[in-house]
Amino acid sequence: MNLSQLANPRILDQPIYEPGKPIEEVARQYGIEIDQVCKLASNENPWGPSVAARSAAKETLEKLHLYPDGSAHQLINRLAQLHSLQENQFVLGNGSNEVIELLGHVFLEPGDEVVCGEFAFVVYKLVALLMGAKPVEVQMSGLTHNLDKMREAITDKTKLVFLPSPNNPTGTANSEVEIFEFVRSLPEHVIFCFDEAYAEYLEQPPDLRPLITEGRKVICLRTFSKIHGLAALRIGYGYGSKEMISLLQQARQPFNVNAVAQAAALGALSDNSWVSQCRKRNRDGLEQLTQGLDSLGVEYIPSHANFILSKPGDGRSLFLELQKQGIITRALGQSLADYLRISVGTEEENIRLLTALEKALSVYGASL
Repeated sequence: MNLSQLANPRILDQPIYEPGKPIEEVARQYGIEIDQVCKLASNENPWGPSVAARSAAKETLEKLHLYPDGSAHQLINRLAQLHSLQENQFVLGNGSNEVIELLGHVFLEPGDEVVCGEFAFVVYKLVALLMGAKPVEVQMSGLTHNLDKMREAITDKTKLVFLPSPNNPTGTANSEVEIFEFVRSLPEHVIFCFDEAYAEYLEQPPDLRPLITEGRKVICLRTFSKIHGLAALRIGYGYGSKEMISLLQQARQPFNVNAVAQAAALGALSDNSWVSQCRKRNRDGLEQLTQGLDSLGVEYIPSHANFILSKPGDGRSLFLELQKQGIITRALGQSLADYLRISVGTEEENIRLLTALEKALSVYGASL
């Protein structure tokens, strides 16, 4: 009897998440100096974390022999102040991905259904499958979540509904009004998860706290990986009702968020000016990319996040051609095979991307 025969049968069929290509691998594969490789694939903040976040992280490196604060008291206290909620309304995760997994552990059983958009963040589907639940992927007309269609997809087996806004990988967003209407229409047995990974890129992101106060079954997710620039440290959080968070805490592993991540996140929250500066730089970068794509005759989906979904055609071939020039983007495949997701970079990186894309399009004879 081999190990596969002893494994949970669901694991044998479980898809594996494929992250974006690392800089080091592309440099090695194509013989390019590492500092000449430009990564615009994973929606990272090209300007990195604030000075306050860096300083807090460095200070904590002197105490690596100590376990982190398992309750993350300081960080959760700051989050409670920031969101005007109670400390027992927050749960931390090793990235907001872990909070998604906690939702699966707490609420999903074999036979349950999880409703999400067909082009939403793939981890929703992966967690559903891992728990033996059925992912129900709803058609996204115009690559935007259609909340009416999502409501129609809900059955008596539906346990969780995921809505990311802005959405990865399309960059589209839903309005606060339509989200409120949708959540208030949900039946009692359905839990609504609102993924706000890119909320800080919006001037006025939807505020679902009134729905939590109403007693709706809502959990909101945020991350420090995007605008705060702490992707390497893997830290995110969820907030909701006290009952919701209490259940998630019961499934959370002890010391799941390391001390350096906690300190850096606390430092990041102390510098609102850096967040505002990165938001403006990102807006300028989006404009630079859209103007460049327009000049190349490349279609794209207007974005509310820190990336843009372009449609140059033959995404995989262009992805590989760009890599040869030291530019890493994200090919999506399947029904989005004609698309490339491009993260907003610095002004110089965006110029490099557009120049390389023009060359790649000429190589493949794409229509300009």
